[in-house]
Amino acid sequence: MSFVEQFKQLNLDDLSMRLYASKAVDVERAINLPSGNLDSLMALLSPAAKPYIEQMAQKAYQITRQRFGANIGLYLPLYLSNLCANECDYCGFSMSNKLKRKTLSDAELLAEMNIIKQRGFDSILLVSGEHETKVGIEYFKHVLPLVKQQFSYVAIEVQPLSQSEYQTLVELGLDAVMVYQETYQPSTYKKHHTRGKKQDFSYRLATPDRVAAAGVDKIGLGVLLGLDDWRLDALIMGYHLAYLEKRYWRTRYSISLPRLRPCTGGVSPKVELTDEGLVQMICAFRLFNAQLEISLSTRETPEFRDNLMPLGVTNISAGSSTEPGGYQNPNSQLDQFEISDDRSVNQVIDKMKLKGLSPVWKDWESAWY
Repeated sequence: MSFVEQFKQLNLDDLSMRLYASKAVDVERAINLPSGNLDSLMALLSPAAKPYIEQMAQKAYQITRQRFGANIGLYLPLYLSNLCANECDYCGFSMSNKLKRKTLSDAELLAEMNIIKQRGFDSILLVSGEHETKVGIEYFKHVLPLVKQQFSYVAIEVQPLSQSEYQTLVELGLDAVMVYQETYQPSTYKKHHTRGKKQDFSYRLATPDRVAAAGVDKIGLGVLLGLDDWRLDALIMGYHLAYLEKRYWRTRYSISLPRLRPCTGGVSPKVELTDEGLVQMICAFRLFNAQLEISLSTRETPEFRDNLMPLGVTNISAGSSTEPGGYQNPNSQLDQFEISDDRSVNQVIDKMKLKGLSPVWKDWESAWY
């Protein structure tokens, strides 16, 4: 049974009622028996867990240090293109937005890579808008070998592809795929995706199955926090994660927890996620899954990122640009969303070291398997 089939069997209204009916005794039980238990994750994400956040944070810190030591992996996004054939009202790349459109040439790509490499990064995330004809599989097949010459670990965050297309990219050196459902609530998803192939909720939901079946080393899940009830979206993502880990147990998994940020033509959050709520979510997932990788982007403020890093985060970006060509020519008004943490890489690393954390530039290579 695929996750799409399992998802159809979930009663979201029932899950929501159970989530908000959680009591203190459920939270206390969950803190003691959190690992792999979806009922425990539900309790830890519930409003009833708010008085226990400090206790959750202490345990999350201990689990993270036991599993990952003091290491924090560093990566950087490289935006290939802001062309997009979808209409998504929360994204600066949305096709109706009047902004300059750009796809990197080989020369521009090499220039961006040289800058990123000079900063010390060896793990890179290739990002593009979703445009199958101009920035599709043929473009990725051309770009990936160029990038792989300089970076040992390469991830992509692009439009969903077929299993055979993912297999082709794996043969060219692809290591990871980030594919975010944005929201697991179909009515909300439909409201925010009004044109293009991204309207197909089920096709996107089935993408991690295709990625895993293609033999990709790592899969990243995520929801855009603020589109709807973040507690319910996070819980359903937990169900998705549990399904994937059971069926595709050789694959590594990560989650990203981005809050809705301002962008060209963007919408305001329907449900605000406070700093306290984001801490609760990170700690809940760390208690639920000790080996899960958790990424934190530059959407968050410098001070908040510094405080979050010891509590469960395993991967961060630093000195990021969200526009194609943005490392060579910054502030070209081609960006996807506003960045909150605009510190340099060295400034972020200095803060990490002050907290006793060790920056790790290199991820695993396929030669080690």
